[in-house]
Amino acid sequence: MSVSTAASAQTICAPLPVLGRDVTVPLVTGGEVTYAALDYAASAPALQRVWDDVAAYAPYYGSVHRGAGYLSQLSTDLFENARRTVAEFLDCRSDDHLVFTRSTTDSLNLLARALPAGCQVFVFETEHHASLLPWQDAHVTYLDAPRTPQQAVSTLERALAERDPYGPALVCVTGASNVTGELWPVRELAAAAHAHGARIVLDAAQLAPHHPVSVRDLDVDWVAFSGHKLYAPFGSGVLAGRADWLRAAEPYLAGGGASRRVTRRGDGGVDVEWHDTAARHEAGSPNVIGAYAIVSACKALTEAGFDTLVAREQQLIARVRAGLAEVPEVRILSLFGDDAPRVGVISFVVDGWNSSHFAAALSAEYGIGVRDGLFCAHPLVRTLLGTAPQTQGECGAPESAPGEKSLNAIRLSFGAGTPDEHLDRFITAVKELVHNGAKWQYHTENGRCVPAI
Repeated sequence: MSVSTAASAQTICAPLPVLGRDVTVPLVTGGEVTYAALDYAASAPALQRVWDDVAAYAPYYGSVHRGAGYLSQLSTDLFENARRTVAEFLDCRSDDHLVFTRSTTDSLNLLARALPAGCQVFVFETEHHASLLPWQDAHVTYLDAPRTPQQAVSTLERALAERDPYGPALVCVTGASNVTGELWPVRELAAAAHAHGARIVLDAAQLAPHHPVSVRDLDVDWVAFSGHKLYAPFGSGVLAGRADWLRAAEPYLAGGGASRRVTRRGDGGVDVEWHDTAARHEAGSPNVIGAYAIVSACKALTEAGFDTLVAREQQLIARVRAGLAEVPEVRILSLFGDDAPRVGVISFVVDGWNSSHFAAALSAEYGIGVRDGLFCAHPLVRTLLGTAPQTQGECGAPESAPGEKSLNAIRLSFGAGTPDEHLDRFITAVKELVHNGAKWQYHTENGRCVPAI
């Protein structure tokens, strides 16, 4: 399907209103243009609904779990109701704990601190650093990148079959890759883990904004995600799942809120009785604004209908991939192949272009915001590129000649708030840059490629 045909196809629904949709930015070539935010995988813009809900609550903000006053009681009820609403959004089990954290990274580090003694952890090298790195203090096995979903399952089964069958074990896996956008076989991996006596945690940072996530249906033991990728960028995240490991672990942070009772001992020390609820790992004043923002986003996505949102996103994915396919110099990165189901995350390289240079030109000359680099998934991107760790070349100098290996990649990502026009402009920009070159001169400044002024 050509871009012109895709562009003329009737869209399934309008994009959801987001903040920044009317922001204009200057171009180095003169004039201004509406900014095309195509970096949703890093941080999605706030839904207008989220911003409005937070603004409406803000005058009633008060201390949570701390005060007898009306606003404190209101804020406490809002916070605890938020816990229940998000648990419903995730279709959690009735006895699951839901802990509000700062982010997916924070959630998985919390779980890493709660691992039982002697726990073995299995994680694919394809993970984002948030789910690749927290297990350093455990007995961790890093699994090679699979090239098919079936290979992912068989690789995990072999690794689990060789483990100590009597000790605790945890598998950590992403739901959707932050590099390729490809969906992982979570349900099948969970079945493999449980068949071998292991538990599984799902990194849903890239999955939850695009698809419904059901803890029950996927049969995962825990799920983690970030508000700032779910159109709720107010510094909050979630870890939800089995209560026993969380209840048995020492609090993630020590302090007020996590403690039920503190008494002085005769020897001058203190004895602490910790909560055995989710509050055990929520020491300090909680981020009630962040929690409420997540609730608002969950409600907005649910009311919009994931079936409709997914259908529109698949239409946009097809449009972009068809447009890039018309540029022979562009190579899209993939583990599972062109036909693999995916979300709106596409990474690629361009023959003869430094990736940082290409991304800088998209921004400076077209007002398009993408990302370049290794996307906090260094082992995966290097596997896809077939390169060893190296230093990025100077901006403007070709990172690779045609046929040679690139050092970094370019990523565009989009979602429920992306207008069709932004993707059409992106495709046009890619074609013009590849065929005509950049209109401006660029140089390296503080490690970034920027326009020469």
